[in-house]
Amino acid sequence: MSINFTKAIVNRLQQEIADIEDKSMNEKNKKEKAQSKINQLQRDMKLSQSHNDLSNKMSRINKLNEEIKTINRVQADLSKQLVTKKASLKQHLAKEPQ
Repeated sequence: MSINFTKAIVNRLQQEIADIEDKSMNEKNKKEKAQSKINQLQRDMKLSQSHNDLSNKMSRINKLNEEIKTINRVQADLSKQLVTKKASLKQHLAKEPQ
């Protein structure tokens, strides 16, 4: 392969890795916010007087827990992609003449 072709692949892989890392960080932040909301709702539940209020908060907690499960799956997928891209980058960097 030509040097320019290899450099283009390396640059593309580096950009893709950076994008995946950004997505992963965004998902991590979403997860932290959801967990924080759950904690707040759990504290608020202790102060709730009505059955309706408790029911609403429990529903919200369940939705947030589902959101966290989805985020965990997305993070696992991003992690797999990151490992693959980094391995490919390492392989291409080894081919590149020094």
